[in-house]
Amino acid sequence: MFEFNLDPCDYFQSVKIKASTLSLSVLVTIEMFNSLNALSEDGSLLTMPPWVNPWLLLAMSVSFGLHFLIMYVPFLARVFGIVPLSTNEWLLVIVVAFPVILIDELLKFIGRCTTRLRYPDVSRPSKQKAD
Repeated sequence: MFEFNLDPCDYFQSVKIKASTLSLSVLVTIEMFNSLNALSEDGSLLTMPPWVNPWLLLAMSVSFGLHFLIMYVPFLARVFGIVPLSTNEWLLVIVVAFPVILIDELLKFIGRCTTRLRYPDVSRPSKQKAD
């Protein structure tokens, strides 16, 4: 339990560091989800799975690996002014970041629907007349 008699400002400093760490982790996770969204301009992740681009998966792994490194190696955590997150905090990060995928999937779906309405013959193969 925290004692306010020691140094009352320490309480707010530790909360600030935790909030900064959560914010940084949410931003990193959102950017990784955005990279998945960028696999296709209008194709769903259900039809174009992430493993079609192994280089993207490698880049995401390296990015998350570096993020975990600075978070869980005490010296680096002090240098970057962050603290390790618990499993529940990581679940919170994923819950806050995941809507980015849902929103982009919805926008892609709307884009596909409006494209079909504007250009109904685009999705059908054209028939050529035989001479």
